[in-house]
Amino acid sequence: MAFSGVLYMSGMLFYLRALQSDEASAVAPFFQAAPLFGYVLGYVVLGEALTPIQMGGGTLIIAGTVLVSLQFDQPKTAFNIGLAALMLACALSLAVSSLIFKIFALRDEFWPTTFWMYAGEALFGVVLLAIASFRKPFVELLWSSPGAVLSVNAINEMINLGGSLGTRYALLLAPLGLVQAIGSTTTLFVFAFGIVLSIFFPTLGHEKLSHRDLVRKGVAAVVVAIGTILVSH
Repeated sequence: MAFSGVLYMSGMLFYLRALQSDEASAVAPFFQAAPLFGYVLGYVVLGEALTPIQMGGGTLIIAGTVLVSLQFDQPKTAFNIGLAALMLACALSLAVSSLIFKIFALRDEFWPTTFWMYAGEALFGVVLLAIASFRKPFVELLWSSPGAVLSVNAINEMINLGGSLGTRYALLLAPLGLVQAIGSTTTLFVFAFGIVLSIFFPTLGHEKLSHRDLVRKGVAAVVVAIGTILVSH
């Protein structure tokens, strides 16, 4: 159970490393590999089979989130093998983490499994802090702005905790591949919040609001909504 938490944090570490190597718009589409890994693992290990309608809905969700992530006006660059490796490792880690959690949560109980998952995440954090190159900048940042660091991270982690618990509980109600497909709509929400910030709080964030971009994101939202309806059929 604890290894599930270690895998989840490993996936997040791969993701943050990928963000350091390329732009977020190039990183986001690779998240859609997680539902694909989830479908294969759910089918092979748990015997979960999706109906054609559900598979079509999952495909629409993935296509919609990829559409909203792509930046067509950016100059084309060479394929980044390092970025692809990091994000595929991230997607696989998240899928295996969810698989392990579901196996134990179904066999035992939800809350004990959740506790040990977070124990594994805490262990991962302790190991990172034991590495001097990671610990030094963390301590320096904490001492320089303790109030801001603790308050912002506390709020962020409370929100993340709610989303994580919701996603984990959904694993008990639906196949692994479907839960991860619906979870991939996070990208769509990120861009939606970006639009709100650009309009009402431009000093906090900026999102492209050209006619072409709004049409693309509107179409993506409709595609994702249709996919979500189909996967719940």
